[in-house]
Amino acid sequence: MPEYSFETIKVTFPSPFVAHVELNRPKKLNAINGAMWADIRSVFDTLRDDPDVRAIVLSGSGRGFTSGLDLFSLELPTVEGDPSRTAFKIRPYVKSLQDSLSAIERCDKAVVAAIHGPCIGGGIDITTACDIRYASKDAFFSVKEVDIGLAADVGTLQRLPKVVGNNSWVRELCLTGRNFDAKEALEYGFISKLFPEPANVLEEALATAKFIAEKSPVAAIGTKHLLNYSRDHTVQEGLDYTAAWNMVMLTTPDLPEAAAANMQKKKATFAKL
Repeated sequence: MPEYSFETIKVTFPSPFVAHVELNRPKKLNAINGAMWADIRSVFDTLRDDPDVRAIVLSGSGRGFTSGLDLFSLELPTVEGDPSRTAFKIRPYVKSLQDSLSAIERCDKAVVAAIHGPCIGGGIDITTACDIRYASKDAFFSVKEVDIGLAADVGTLQRLPKVVGNNSWVRELCLTGRNFDAKEALEYGFISKLFPEPANVLEEALATAKFIAEKSPVAAIGTKHLLNYSRDHTVQEGLDYTAAWNMVMLTTPDLPEAAAANMQKKKATFAKL
């Protein structure tokens, strides 16, 4: 198994084939600093290639999911007296931050976000890159970037409209920066389940991850990949791509293994990838 040792992230393995990833700067409300940007990319790239992991839960340690960007750690690259060359340095810097959070979406394994307390700014960027979102009643959210003088630039403006499908609500949140609570998040489809306490949301997220991890990894990874592809393409393009994908994947031994297990009413056992 790869080494999972990170400065700002804790990784545990609570059940077979399930990883629990925790944002781990509790004294700073898991504010996202330079080290955390790098750790998020590293941990999800590593989990993507780990054959002992089939599903992931992502949560925050301490009092909340994350308070968003750690403004005290923000160090924009500059070239004194030269705005154009400064811009050419800022662009790859922003692209690097975007890539850190896109690592969650790129990860082949399903990612379940377990959200409690504040989920602010970068927390929306992170959770919109996840596959499934649960929250506890104490959770609250904000697309906060407009209040600190910038347009959100690492995923929220691109992913949130596709997650919830209500453009008016998305624009209201992004243009006002107002808070919205877990009940409103459920109403508009940002989260799919709401729980009374943080412990409940984590327990349910781990149970969902365990359930997914019991499926064929060929089927589960293919399902996530095809959902992501189809989201960004036309229906016909998605169908054509799926036909090409399944030309190979339908030959997997996982298919007869799953069919036999269903007929015999027992759990199937699938080989690691």
